Amino acid sequence: MKNNNVRKSGLAIAMAAAMGASAGANAAVELYNQDGTSFSVDGYFNAFYVNRDDKQNDVRDSRIKMGFLPNTIGFNFSKDMGDLTLGGRSSFWTTINDSLDTPTDTAIDVRQFYATVDGDFGQVLIGKDFGLYARSNIFLDEILMGFGSPGVAGGVSFGNIRAGYPYPTPSAQITYRSPDMSGLKVAAGVLDPADTVTGANDENSAPRFESEVTYNANLNDVAITGWVNGRYQSAENGNTTIDSTGLGYGVKASVAGLTLAASGFTSKGDNPVLIGNGAVTEDDADGFLVQGSYAFGANRVVLSYGETDAEILNLETESTTLGFFHDVNSNFKLVAEYNMYEDNNRTTGATTTEADTIALGAIVMF
Repeated sequence: MKNNNVRKSGLAIAMAAAMGASAGANAAVELYNQDGTSFSVDGYFNAFYVNRDDKQNDVRDSRIKMGFLPNTIGFNFSKDMGDLTLGGRSSFWTTINDSLDTPTDTAIDVRQFYATVDGDFGQVLIGKDFGLYARSNIFLDEILMGFGSPGVAGGVSFGNIRAGYPYPTPSAQITYRSPDMSGLKVAAGVLDPADTVTGANDENSAPRFESEVTYNANLNDVAITGWVNGRYQSAENGNTTIDSTGLGYGVKASVAGLTLAASGFTSKGDNPVLIGNGAVTEDDADGFLVQGSYAFGANRVVLSYGETDAEILNLETESTTLGFFHDVNSNFKLVAEYNMYEDNNRTTGATTTEADTIALGAIVMF
């Protein structure tokens, strides 16, 4: 049997990509493994000292916040059943940014709660997980474990969300993943559709469709990863129909400590920040992200630049980040980052946000 392991969590893959290491370097703590049944736990904890210069309002603010990734704990289950392996994952993502807003009521976000069935055919996932559209765009972001651009009060920072790519909103889904075909992998799923046409007679006659194709190869010691992903859904109410489409893409190449990456997206009738229930128009959005990093010893330096141009939100953004990551050991990381973020009204050109952010953080993971 070829697929006899639980699919690695999105968080584990993301950490591995951000660290330039194999996902195995971030293995969970195994609590039980006997007679074909295993149970493990993984965790991610972080906090940053954040000093932000809000140039638009002439305000400087100092905070203690979490970074782009929330603090999380995940539970993984696997059981061999002949030709099949049954698995499952639940992960709970919690903020530390609301400690003074709601002192005894911290928000917990269940982003993953799913079961998997693996076999020679590949894998079928049922439950809640990150979407496929823009999935590799964010999971392969070089500053995923950093801070990035400002977010919303009480929540995470936004990294390069709405300044290079949209967020692959965790959604209820049924998704198929193919086996690894000499580096080529295909995923396709049906997801719970968003209510993008409001009113009493909303109609989603079909689910949301998302897919992603990835390819990994090693050419003359150059590790290359490429991907294409997409989304389609339609919603209607009477004579109003909103068709939402999105296309994401990217490529990353690494050799001798140097990594270069470029990705982008284009969409129509789709919120370029994150999909959710709420009326939208069939207007366009597009964006790109270019990054370079260099790893030497236990250190990694990253330079990142991203833009989003969203007719649908009347918004133009750009974000530049310089980051430094230092591995104290395989489970403890220090981060220093400087970000310059700006967004403007697309119609008038007026600046709505202009902020420079210094973030100094520590990450513990297992």
